[in-house]
Amino acid sequence: MGVDLGELLSRKKISFDELSGKAVAVDAYNTLYQFLAIIRGQRGEPLMDRQGRVTSHLSGLLYRNSNLMAMGAKLVYAFDGKPPVEKEMEVKRRMSVREEAVVRYEDALKKGDMKAARTYAQATARIKDQMVADSWRLLDLMGIPWVQAPSEGEAQAAYMAAKGDVWAVASQDHDSLLFGAPRLIRNLTMSGRRKLPGKELYVEVNPELICLDKVLAELGLTREQLVDLGILVGTDYNPDGVKGVGPKSALKMVKTYGRLENILAHVQEARFPTSPEGIKRIFLKPDVTGNYLLKWKTPMVEGVIDFLCGERDFSEDRVRKAMSMVTEAFQKAEKAEKTGTLAKWFVKT
Repeated sequence: MGVDLGELLSRKKISFDELSGKAVAVDAYNTLYQFLAIIRGQRGEPLMDRQGRVTSHLSGLLYRNSNLMAMGAKLVYAFDGKPPVEKEMEVKRRMSVREEAVVRYEDALKKGDMKAARTYAQATARIKDQMVADSWRLLDLMGIPWVQAPSEGEAQAAYMAAKGDVWAVASQDHDSLLFGAPRLIRNLTMSGRRKLPGKELYVEVNPELICLDKVLAELGLTREQLVDLGILVGTDYNPDGVKGVGPKSALKMVKTYGRLENILAHVQEARFPTSPEGIKRIFLKPDVTGNYLLKWKTPMVEGVIDFLCGERDFSEDRVRKAMSMVTEAFQKAEKAEKTGTLAKWFVKT
C-alpha cells in the first residue's frame, strides 16, 4: 500500500545520466512484486521454467539491472525481514486481496476473457521463499550487493541513504521519506511506456526524484510532523488512517496543532489497530542493521548462464547479451575507480 502523500510532494524528472556513478538502494520486495505482476503471458500466467517454477522475477532482475548498470547506476538491494507486529492488519488485507484475485482470475479464464484474466492475475503476485533465494543467487552472480534487513527493507534502504552510504532509495512508495531517506527515486525499475489501468492509453514513465529537505521546507514541517501527517492519512501500520482525512486536510491539521497527540485530541473518529506512538516509533526509530558490506563485484557470466539457462530455461543468447552489458559496466566503473574519476565503491562494514 504505502503512504499516499503524492499530491503534496514536489518532484522533478531526472535522466539516467544523472544516476551515473551513484549508488542507489532498491526496495527489493517492492521491485520483485512489480516484476511478478507485470512480466506475464497472454493468459496472465507468470513466466515459468519447464518444472513450473516462476521466473518472472529473475527475468526482471536480469534485464532491468543490466540496462540500469549499462547507464552507470550502482545498485544495492534491501530485502525485507520480519514485519513489525503493527503491520499484521495490512498483511492480512493483502492476503485477502490476493485470494479474491485468484478466484476472479480463474473465473475470467473460464469465460475466455483474457483481458480481465490478465488484470486479475497481476493482483495475485506473491513472493515465496524460493523466489527470494533465487534473487539472492542471481544478484550475487551479477556482482550486485544486497542487504538482509532485520525488518522493513525500505527502512533499511532509507538508513543507508541517511548514512550517506548510498545516494538515494528507489521505491514506488513514499514511505522511504518517512523513514528518513534524503532522496527517493520513483519509476527506476518501471520506466518506459505504461498502460493506464482500465484504459487503452499509454503514458511515458520516467524516473523522478523527491528530496526530503525540499519537501519539508515547502510544507513547513519537521520530519516527525511528516510522519504524523502520514499516520493521519494511513500507512501500512494503520491502513485506514483517520476517517475523512486526506493529505491536504492532514497537512492543515499538523500545521494547526503541531503534533499527532494534539490532533487526536480534536478528532472524534480516530481508531488505530495499534498505538499511534508505536507507529511513529517504527518510522523514527526503525529496526535496521549497520552490519553490511557494499561492494560491486566482478560479474560471473558463466555462473549466470548455468543458473538461468541450464536450470531455468532462459535463452542463452539473450542472457549473454545482457551479461555483456553488465560486464562492460563493471569494467568501466573499475577503470574510473582506478583513475580517481569515481570514488571507490566500498561503503561500510
